[in-house]
Amino acid sequence: MGTSQSREGLEVTDSDSDDYEHEEDKEKEEEDEDHEQYKDSQASSVSQSTQLDEVDARLKALKLKYQSPSSQTPLPKNAVKLYLHIGGNTPNAKWILSDKRTSYAFVKSNEDEDENDEDEGGEWVLKVGSKVRARVSSEMQLKMFGDQRRVDFVSNGVWALKFPTDESYRKFVTEFQNCMFENVYGLESTEENKVKVYGKEFIGWVKPEAADDSVWEDADDGLGKSPEPAPVRPREDLIEEFEEAANGGGVQTLTLGALDNSFLLNDTGVHVYRNFNRGIHGKGVAVKFNGGNSRQETPNKALLMRAETNMMLMSPLTDGKPNASKLHQLDIETGKIVTEWKFEKDGADITMRDITNDTKGSQLDPSESTFLGLDDNRLCQWDMRDRKGIVQNIATASSPVLHWNQGHQFSRGTNFQCFATTGDGSIVVGSLDGKIRLYSKTSMRQAKTAFPGLGSPITSVDVTFDGKWVLGTTDTYLVLICTLFTDKDGRTKTGFSGRMGNRIGAPRLLKLTPLDSHLAGAGNKFHGGHFSWVTENGKQERHLVATVGKFSVIWDFQQVKNSAHECYRNQQGLKSCYCYKILLKDESIVESRFMHDKFAVSDSPEAPLVVATPMKVSSISLSGKRHG
Repeated sequence: MGTSQSREGLEVTDSDSDDYEHEEDKEKEEEDEDHEQYKDSQASSVSQSTQLDEVDARLKALKLKYQSPSSQTPLPKNAVKLYLHIGGNTPNAKWILSDKRTSYAFVKSNEDEDENDEDEGGEWVLKVGSKVRARVSSEMQLKMFGDQRRVDFVSNGVWALKFPTDESYRKFVTEFQNCMFENVYGLESTEENKVKVYGKEFIGWVKPEAADDSVWEDADDGLGKSPEPAPVRPREDLIEEFEEAANGGGVQTLTLGALDNSFLLNDTGVHVYRNFNRGIHGKGVAVKFNGGNSRQETPNKALLMRAETNMMLMSPLTDGKPNASKLHQLDIETGKIVTEWKFEKDGADITMRDITNDTKGSQLDPSESTFLGLDDNRLCQWDMRDRKGIVQNIATASSPVLHWNQGHQFSRGTNFQCFATTGDGSIVVGSLDGKIRLYSKTSMRQAKTAFPGLGSPITSVDVTFDGKWVLGTTDTYLVLICTLFTDKDGRTKTGFSGRMGNRIGAPRLLKLTPLDSHLAGAGNKFHGGHFSWVTENGKQERHLVATVGKFSVIWDFQQVKNSAHECYRNQQGLKSCYCYKILLKDESIVESRFMHDKFAVSDSPEAPLVVATPMKVSSISLSGKRHG
């Protein structure tokens, strides 16, 4: 186990390279001043006002030098300096000057391939001299440093562009965002088209700088206080408590319980772990899957029910597709699969993509008999009792049919992907087109609020117990949405209970730095973003966690919500937070989840984090030290 700290803020230096011709002393002085701009923006101990004064003075000095008539040659159009990061996350990591005087251009991909091609199709590509050619997309993980007139990004390596003036920096960022919009939506980036894509109510998506950020600040006062910041303690941030081999290996799914046990699923069966305040320990107990067809039957979803004495296991219908036509019900106390349930509506077999509990804490209810189901164009509630209300004899029933209790089968392509529930049973659904819909607990037919997509499919969603915040996971970032609004009578509500109108705060994005994104590996994608786990009114989740490759990435929720947080300074567009801790494992991580809040101990601000890889399961405690 280890933690990773981004080294993107290391001092930029080009003096180590022999590949660049010697510059005159006067010009080298200019370079040295440029290098000083690449100090880590979070490392300075100078007061904010002094920092701004120094930066302002330095920028003015640089601006004069770039415009000096004594310069030997004029700067080219769209002039930049190009730096390359080498050494990864090692002690020898550094920036080197790759091209002292080059230029960038945004070009259409078809123009780039054939200058004589007059077709207006193709996608926008960023070219920097002859060394960088990258499709403009979120995969570039572009990070802005407005106070340094610098952007960092990923393109077969980690690069930085340094701009000669504030104006040229702002011009680049605006062009980049316009090209990104057009690549995502196929429309020119005009105000009219942005309103067409996002809707006139979502001004925060169209103009983040004009969004009403007060909803984030008022959230703690609206429906319950967030916790005070944890005290700083002279300890490591992440302390590994337990690590043990996963029984049999090949872990597919991690399912945490709030009571005595948690569970790992692999190709051979369900393996039982005991919950402790310091994490989970294997009990050596397992329920084996029967038959030789175990590969096809390996569940991809497990749902605890009835005070965690039963587990619903959903297996994909075919390899590569998550949709399933049936469930197996496991009695944990006897260790036996007691029945196989079929999904059926109006006499026809149907499939489900995902299942979840009716509410955030309903798995603790011993009388629970219903749960929710989601398919590409369906949202429903299933009931394990027959239509007359008599519980079926599951021990003798032959493939009983689940009763479609309520729900809706949408005629148009909603392309639902994932869903989650609040403490009161409200439902959030994420879609392939990036939309996030909020449904009240009383109606699955019509969403109360539908947040527009940002161009990337939502692969998983989570929501806080109180319904005030929703977290959507995409391949390259997480999107955090505040659902609070004030209705016409001045009452504070969430978007699950009413139409939010036009007083909607802009979302916030949680991203990896370009360097960490590069280190995570080009083929690795974010998955399984979750809040920490509470099931009690008045308690607030403290952290967020997501997985990418061998990294578990942890954000401090209180810090992310703070509009004055230093990550958000000097940014254009939606606010992005880069303050996190990384837990590094030696193999790709299957899932990372926080245990239930009741397993937190006095010297930790959070219950342990459980991290499952195919071969191991680890339990990690967070110290009282704040992240960031």
